[in-house]
Amino acid sequence: MKTVSLKIDDSMFGETERILSSLKQPRNRYIKEAIAYYNRVQKRLILKKRLKIESDCVTKDSMSVLKDFGEIDYVD
Repeated sequence: MKTVSLKIDDSMFGETERILSSLKQPRNRYIKEAIAYYNRVQKRLILKKRLKIESDCVTKDSMSVLKDFGEIDYVD
């Protein structure tokens, strides 16, 4: 396990302490849960960006294929 030191504004610290007193939860656990939550959010945002890029690439190819199919003269 790694040790992390951070500096936060007094107002943020005070707000966190007030929340912790009502939750009756250790500060360390609260911060770990906050980081885990933020990591999940960031992973989703990264995935969203990647999917958007890939979707844009596929869209261009799909439109080209659809155009080609549209030009085919089907005979019954």
